[in-house]
Amino acid sequence: MKSPFCTRFVRTFALGLATMALTHAADAPTPPASVATPPVPEYVAHDRYSPDVLPGKGLLQHPFFYTGQYNFPKPVQTMFIVREGKVVWSYDIPTYASDAAKTLQELSDATLLSNGNVVFARKTGAGEITPDKKLIWNYDAPKGFEVHTIQPIGLDKVMLVQNGTKAGTFLAAHHDQNKVVEYDANGKEIWSVNVDIPWDAVRLDNGNTLIASHDSFVREVNPKGETVWEFNQKDCPDIQLFCMQEANRLANGNTVMSNWCPNGVVDAKGAKAPTKWPLTVQVLEVTPDKKIVWALRSWTPPADLGPATVIQLLDEPGKPENREQQR
Repeated sequence: MKSPFCTRFVRTFALGLATMALTHAADAPTPPASVATPPVPEYVAHDRYSPDVLPGKGLLQHPFFYTGQYNFPKPVQTMFIVREGKVVWSYDIPTYASDAAKTLQELSDATLLSNGNVVFARKTGAGEITPDKKLIWNYDAPKGFEVHTIQPIGLDKVMLVQNGTKAGTFLAAHHDQNKVVEYDANGKEIWSVNVDIPWDAVRLDNGNTLIASHDSFVREVNPKGETVWEFNQKDCPDIQLFCMQEANRLANGNTVMSNWCPNGVVDAKGAKAPTKWPLTVQVLEVTPDKKIVWALRSWTPPADLGPATVIQLLDEPGKPENREQQR
């Protein structure tokens, strides 16, 4: 979870640009005894985060690339490629780095390139691996700094932390300031929209902006900042939404989104409960009229995918490194 006191820059900045320090928040303080404890939500009390039968074909719905951050119960953090319902490739990094502090590593952003390589951010740095799992370059973040986002620019360059749009401007989701801002190359603000705790933002081909929020919704706004489409908890009462960490607009007009649960799944006392994660849905695909056509819940071997941060469908047209996909 990103700290409420740090700025979440969405997608990409050139390696030559300065990296940013991002911190992680401690658990919220316990309220004073005089403050009444809020009632436990019904879906928590009854362990009903999603129905037994889900729409779509599960792992068979799409071929996809997938990873997620903060899978702390596991000794490794893993990226997956799923084809025809089976995991056909995976790559692990240690959950804890080899530095003296044993820093927790997170796979918070990654892209499968058209040549089969994967570029990925791991909090402690970034790298690129080949299909046969050779690390062909590596970037270690300086002490006190973190790398949480990475995007390819062609096959020979990457950008980290800041997001570059096709117009040559930079789109940033300010998690701490409740707004998404577009900057020109000189850092001047040229557009903004207020959004509750935005996590990710994508400039769509139609000129609108698709925003995923930590506050359990995905919203599309037009250049005037007006909401033209939104998917939230009211649209899927049977499936609990948590932190929406990524949203992609597909060529057919559908929207696919990752539903990251670790900080939202708790026990009756409010403590984190990773044993309940398998009750949650990790990925949703919805139509423009908000019909859920795919809900993925895959928490058991041989496809124990873990928490959802990155979802990249491999049956979409276009090369991701050329910004030909809306993600």
